[in-house]
Amino acid sequence: MTIWVASPCLAAGPVGNPTAAPPTLPRSMADLLRIALFPDAYHEANGVARTFRTLAEVAARRGLPLLIVRCGNAGMPHTVGSVTAVELQRGRWSFPLDAGLNFDLGLWRYAWQVREQVRAFRAQVVHVTGPGDVGQLGVYVAKSLHLPLVMSWHTNLHEYAGQRWLRLLDRGFISGFISPLVRERTSRWVEMQSLWATMKFYEYADVCLAPNPELVTWVAQQTGRPTYLMERGIDAEAFHPRYRTRPPDAPVVRLGFVGRLSAEKNVRFLAELERQLLAQGVTQIEFRIVGVGSERDWLAAAMRTASFAGVQHGEALAREYADFDVFVFPSRTDTYGNVVLEAAASGVPCVVTGDGGPKFLVDHRRSGFVAQDAATFVAAVADLARSAARRAAMRTAARARAVQSSWEAVLDEVYAAYRAAYATARAG
Repeated sequence: MTIWVASPCLAAGPVGNPTAAPPTLPRSMADLLRIALFPDAYHEANGVARTFRTLAEVAARRGLPLLIVRCGNAGMPHTVGSVTAVELQRGRWSFPLDAGLNFDLGLWRYAWQVREQVRAFRAQVVHVTGPGDVGQLGVYVAKSLHLPLVMSWHTNLHEYAGQRWLRLLDRGFISGFISPLVRERTSRWVEMQSLWATMKFYEYADVCLAPNPELVTWVAQQTGRPTYLMERGIDAEAFHPRYRTRPPDAPVVRLGFVGRLSAEKNVRFLAELERQLLAQGVTQIEFRIVGVGSERDWLAAAMRTASFAGVQHGEALAREYADFDVFVFPSRTDTYGNVVLEAAASGVPCVVTGDGGPKFLVDHRRSGFVAQDAATFVAAVADLARSAARRAAMRTAARARAVQSSWEAVLDEVYAAYRAAYATARAG
């Protein structure tokens, strides 16, 4: 185990089993709360990982004491500000859950060392981001040290399970023997069992966080725990229209997607979107797909105009976003949609579905479109592909909408939950 330091909205009170107002502490005490954070993703190329890397940077700028327990490659010990990290190495019992995301059945070998490190840090609150291997370790540490536990909801794991079950049934010879009714019923059963198991995990929490208003209410109802809003912020300088390298009036309209290429992101709809656009005579288009995942090869075989950029970071990612003319995000399971905010900050109008969190990031018909079904999704993209003037107007509106989101405000939201958990523990 190597110790090293991390390198680099809407306000809401609690919902569900709340008091009339969130417990408050003197500002100086709130700022000095010592937090042990157990993120299931940190180094990976996904929204949850980027969220907690950025929050760690904001905490360091503020001088807030933060201990991060995470998985990754061992590095040289070094110190930056007030943020310390315990780096765990996954071992032989590790297996992939998705591209770049793993679960180690043997991570419990670190339990005693991690607990003692958290004790030595004098943590006052433990924050767990999900039911993965690191999250399970965090729950053990919190309960064994009798520390208040905050859990944040980031992924609708039960919906992911249902989608992946359907994709499994569609593969190979078995697909010809499964009726639509059996597919639907077994998928629903898998989803419900996954939801039951996930909620059993979240019932360990004292306070919960959720990324959009709908989920705040739903998580509170499901867990019976006070639940606070935790949105996402944007670095409006890191994602900016100035990174665009293509001319604004390029004759070919570039339709972009960024994210995991997996079943739960509904990425196969991109092939259907392309097919329908071409059938409608919208032929001056190209798809640019940024990301990796199990559906990559299927998309490459099914799409005529698509090019694939793999995983991108930093300025390379910013250029990809800025070179899009329209951002298309067909996911129906995303709880927030960091990539939608990043695209909007890059001055790109976004087309999203009416399900999940991304719809809260788009001003319908002003900065993009919120499509309630597949037909309206295709129509919205076709409308933008045909009208350079409309794209130009929406570029400005999308940028203006995105820059309202501040990571400083997000950290304030998170610390409201920390203060509530700490105050409740002291009162108990």
